[in-house]
Amino acid sequence: MDASFWAPAITFSIITLTIGTVLVLRGPVGKALGQWIAGWSHTEHRWIEAKAAPAEVAELRAEVDELRHQLADVQERLDFTERLLAKQRDAERLGNPRA
Repeated sequence: MDASFWAPAITFSIITLTIGTVLVLRGPVGKALGQWIAGWSHTEHRWIEAKAAPAEVAELRAEVDELRHQLADVQERLDFTERLLAKQRDAERLGNPRA
């Protein structure tokens, strides 16, 4: 059996599978699959609101805002400390000009 024997059978199988797939995906199965895939793009914000109670969402948002505020404070303190250290190192490098 050579390749010329199998070529029409394989071609017919591929065409049949392609047509069948198109027909299935154009129907309700395809629409459901499309909606499922579209759901992947929803943000976590929408997911949380759909799954959690409104009071819980408000509480979580307040907690996130508080954590952001704390993080901003820590970043300001870090910047201040870095400036102090840099100033001290510059003074040590230059030495005492009166000596």
